[in-house]
Amino acid sequence: METVQQDDEALVKLENAGFERSKAVDSAVLGKYSLWRRENENEKADANVRLMRDQMIMARIYSVLAKSRDKLDLYRELLARIKESQRSLGEATADADLPKSASERAKAMGQVLSKARDQLYDCKEITHRLRSMLQSADEQVRSLKKQSTFLSQLAAKTIPNGIHCLSMRLTIDYYLLSPEKRKFPNSENLEDPDLYHYALFSDNVLAASVVVNSTIVNAKEPEKHVFHLVTDKLNFGAMNMWFLLNPPGDATIHVENVDDFKWLNSSYCPVLKQLESAAMKEYYFKADRQKTLSAGSSNLKYRNPKYLSMLNHLRFYLPQVYPKLNKILFLDDDIVVQKDLTGLWEVDLNGNVNGAVETCGESFHRFDKYLNFSNPNISQNFDPNACGWAYGMNIFDLEEWKKKDITGIYHKWQNMNENRLLWKLGTLPPGLMTFYKLTHPLDKSWHVLGLGYNPTVEHAEIDTAAVIHYNGNMKPWLEIAMTKYRPYWTQYINYEHSYVRGCKISQ
Repeated sequence: METVQQDDEALVKLENAGFERSKAVDSAVLGKYSLWRRENENEKADANVRLMRDQMIMARIYSVLAKSRDKLDLYRELLARIKESQRSLGEATADADLPKSASERAKAMGQVLSKARDQLYDCKEITHRLRSMLQSADEQVRSLKKQSTFLSQLAAKTIPNGIHCLSMRLTIDYYLLSPEKRKFPNSENLEDPDLYHYALFSDNVLAASVVVNSTIVNAKEPEKHVFHLVTDKLNFGAMNMWFLLNPPGDATIHVENVDDFKWLNSSYCPVLKQLESAAMKEYYFKADRQKTLSAGSSNLKYRNPKYLSMLNHLRFYLPQVYPKLNKILFLDDDIVVQKDLTGLWEVDLNGNVNGAVETCGESFHRFDKYLNFSNPNISQNFDPNACGWAYGMNIFDLEEWKKKDITGIYHKWQNMNENRLLWKLGTLPPGLMTFYKLTHPLDKSWHVLGLGYNPTVEHAEIDTAAVIHYNGNMKPWLEIAMTKYRPYWTQYINYEHSYVRGCKISQ
């Protein structure tokens, strides 16, 4: 009780000091204190804004108390001052944004608050009201975060009109070509193990063009680079037409349709088999169909088309797709290459299959973030503190892959996860399991991540990276992309290209 009494007395003293200062407030000294904050001697660019916001909080509390105690004149006066302060504040975030009348508004508000305190002050009641407001604000923040997540995920799975237009126009023109004009040169390079081979699986023409273009621009010997591009039947014509019109210099490129891989069927591939089941269709297409934005946000990511596309799972079948190759560099379509990558073929993987950049910090991106360690199949086979790694730029030894039957290991875990009890979604969790203790850590400068979600990635780190990765929802081709990172991507697009300009794709 004594401690509570001391706290109450301290609060009263703090308020008294604030009220006395508010009576003498003017534009010259307004920024030197905040009525409800203890750090009242800090001069900051937003001190006046914070003062007025704090005053409005207390005015709302006192207005509720005034109305409940039938002090209607005071109630109306408080509401009038609140409206005045709201008009003065507007959208201001700094003192420079405030109108000249703001100081008078703050002074008037301080005077009415002093009057309200004299008539209505009740420490316990005010504390209760403040806690209620804090709880309400916290709930609002949580709701807005859910809505933001939902809208971000929704934007991430949509195709911008410009890219859709580009794909349609290219497709039409491709099928107007005669068969002999649809062929790429240098087909003899496609199975030459002495060249540098890249695997790129994408349904986004513009994104794929940036990956290829940035790789070739920064390659020391472009003629030794071979791009194996796989897309779906919807984008097959567009992808071919783009690279027929815009060949990658002296490099070799080949475009395939994933639907032409007849061996990739439900009798062989667990994912395809599972997608045919009624339970999986229910999960992906009907799960959590809520009426509100925030309520539907939790499972929207599970229904992202990329998790259903075999282009996303094709990475587990590289030796089957490219049986004559020894090594291949796998690239995601949301990356930009900034340096010559041929040094990756010289990295000694020490008998491992996968060369990748690790992503764990002190406690982030370890296995327990991705896998369900309450399941004994996980807890008995994996270390929860094992370091995660990134897909997006991976050098794979296909000879070791075949020796260790990597695809068979993937099939085993995928079959065991039919009910999604081991992991929820995506290809990274099964990748971590499949390549467990078979991944060689690459130097972090090879692959810098986070440009699609992390606004704190330093430009110095980006500038020295061989590959930068826009992993996350804020892809560089979307309007929600982070502006400061977008130029690294847009520099590899020719916005004067007739197809790009015709589809109104702009920087």
